[in-house]
Amino acid sequence: MQDFTIKAVFFDIDGTLLSFKTHQVPKSTEEAIKKLKERGIKVIVSTGRSINSIDHVKYLNFDGFITFNGGYCVTREGEVLFRQAIDPRDIQAVLNYAKDHPLSFSFMSEEKITIHDVTPEIAGMYAHLNLPVPPLVDVDNVDLSSVLQTNIFLGPEDESEFMQKVMPNSLASRWTPLFADVNPKGQSKQVGIDIFCAHFGLDIKQTMAFGDGGNDITMLKHVAIGVAMGNANPEVKEIADYVTADVDSKGIEKALQYYKVI
Repeated sequence: MQDFTIKAVFFDIDGTLLSFKTHQVPKSTEEAIKKLKERGIKVIVSTGRSINSIDHVKYLNFDGFITFNGGYCVTREGEVLFRQAIDPRDIQAVLNYAKDHPLSFSFMSEEKITIHDVTPEIAGMYAHLNLPVPPLVDVDNVDLSSVLQTNIFLGPEDESEFMQKVMPNSLASRWTPLFADVNPKGQSKQVGIDIFCAHFGLDIKQTMAFGDGGNDITMLKHVAIGVAMGNANPEVKEIADYVTADVDSKGIEKALQYYKVI
């Protein structure tokens, strides 16, 4: 095992920091993050969630937040380091498509999240994440230039064709069969990591990350040590440097101890 000097650790939220069973951060993870901070190691959230959907983990005193899968990066003090919206042409194309086809989608900006066509499956998904179902989108009054991320509710088998025809300037990633996160082409959690490395003057060789979903793959492959949670998707485990226990079985603490970071 190599001797790494880790100076920053990046954490996905759902299924990594937060348990799907309890909707809380396990005590072992709270203690692990406290030890990291005591050692002067930066701790940074890296999530597909909106900047407005992470208040329940902010009490852990993170040094920064990568949100919208890298599209909005902000420091603990509120300094915005990076912001990138989806091409307005792709947003208009989604609205046009939905006029003629059944399609559920959400639009996410700094200020709000709105949704189009809530099915029972979608309502169940928000309950699974312990989040309220967003208000319905006003399709006639969308600020096309403000959407940082959209969730397109379709299966993996339909994703490629939809993206090519409707959102050619964007890319899709997913952690669930129910929907894909859609962001601008070239954007990912990897981009957010590079932004924070530059901000804090860190080398990528000094970084570590934890994740469980498809949108974590670029992040885990990019850092020096990419850790997949025990509850991670198979394709995430396949590319990880290490597979730890699941979120409810002290997975984060065990991996940090394994690499002697804490």
